[in-house]
Amino acid sequence: MLRGFFVIFLLCTIAIIAVFGFRGQVSTAPPLELFPDMVRQMKVRAQAPLDFFADGRGPRLPVAGTVPIGYEMPKPQAAETQAPAVDRWSHPQASFSVGTDYYDTGKMGDRWGTGIPLEMRRELMQRGQQRFNITCAMCHGAAAAGNGIVKQHGLATVVSLQDERIRKMSDGEIFNTITNGKNTMMAYGPTIIVPDRWAIIAYLRALQRSQNAAIADVPEEHRAELDKPASPPPATAK
Repeated sequence: MLRGFFVIFLLCTIAIIAVFGFRGQVSTAPPLELFPDMVRQMKVRAQAPLDFFADGRGPRLPVAGTVPIGYEMPKPQAAETQAPAVDRWSHPQASFSVGTDYYDTGKMGDRWGTGIPLEMRRELMQRGQQRFNITCAMCHGAAAAGNGIVKQHGLATVVSLQDERIRKMSDGEIFNTITNGKNTMMAYGPTIIVPDRWAIIAYLRALQRSQNAAIADVPEEHRAELDKPASPPPATAK
């Protein structure tokens, strides 16, 4: 019994040394790799030659019309004599975080600030809704209740953005979370431009308000309409 144990132990030790012990040793012979784990693969390295292309160069010119991730194409000119109709979501004004001010970091001094540094217009809310549904809804849900399709398939760490903690969180801290990520949430700073981040926050605040509204939030001239009974659906002919 004991002899069999030592034989098995010796064989396992030899196998482990054979597989892992000599990895990285200098040799002129081709290496024997059981688990290369993509150590060597065909890919483009910056400023490095590549035999894949006829000219031997790795870096390639971008395809015509290519723009950086997160940008949109410039809006066309309204007329020859007018300036290009470019808004904050179009190249070249749209950008990723490049400054140290509140607009680019969410911080006022050494603290998180609060407020949307963009004009609150319908276009801003529509843009925020579009970006939220594309980027956030699959995890946090269409109403930001934390019940997106990703959570339904196993990602249990998704939080509800309707929680009191998130509703009281400053806009700047939410901006930083979108930019740099948090816990299992990836960083969206490299893929979502700055104005889009603020548009998402503006729309999120509207979602939070819609799910946590009180009668005091309704203007007095419209409160009487809430007391009216709902009209029955029209009868349909059979």
